[in-house]
Order: sequence, then structure tokens, then C-alpha cells
Amino acid sequence: MTTLFEKIIAREIPADIVYEDDQVIAFNDIEPQAPVHVLVVPKKPIATLNDLTDEDAALLGRLPITAAQIAKQLGIAEEGYRVLMNCGDNAGQTVYHIHMHLLGGRPLLLPLA
Repeated sequence: MTTLFEKIIAREIPADIVYEDDQVIAFNDIEPQAPVHVLVVPKKPIATLNDLTDEDAALLGRLPITAAQIAKQLGIAEEGYRVLMNCGDNAGQTVYHIHMHLLGGRPLLLPLA
């Protein structure tokens, strides 16, 4: 089954893209939980963190590097930001294509909802 993110990568549905290279795409979340809420998504479809293999190590490493670059670009790097990945239903994963949430632009307090 094709995921929402695969459709965005293939340009079958629109997204507000803030970054893209040959391995990663990043776009604004359509239901933001903070003033800045960007999803950083590998172009390779991997359902969950549990499905990663050793061959995915370099690709997975691109996600926080990309998130940090975007945080600088959007002006939230100095004041701080959060990165978050969910794995499975109980963690709140709703799209089964791994992705990293970049959140910032306001204080992000714990506990999470």
C-alpha cells in the first residue's frame, strides 16, 4: 500500500516542502503542534524503526542532520527545538513510513500528551 508520504514524494499530492535532496524530503505538517512543525522523511519507504537494517544507518543519520539544518534555516536553532520519532500505534505513529518531527518556535514542555 502506498503511504501518504510516498504520494508526497512522488508529487501525487501537494505539500509545503521546505527541503529536499536525493535521500530526504521535509515539509510542514498539516496539523502543526507548534509554530514550527516540519516532518523530515527519508525517500526510501521504511514502515517503522523496527524495520530498519544496518544498510539504513547512513540514511537514518541524515534525518537529524537535516532537521538541524532546517532549524537553523527557520531561526529556531538558537532558542531550541525538539525532534521526535514515533514507532507504532501506542506511540502515535499514524503514517507507516518513518519520519522525524521537528518542533519549535515556542517552549516545549514535558510531559507529552
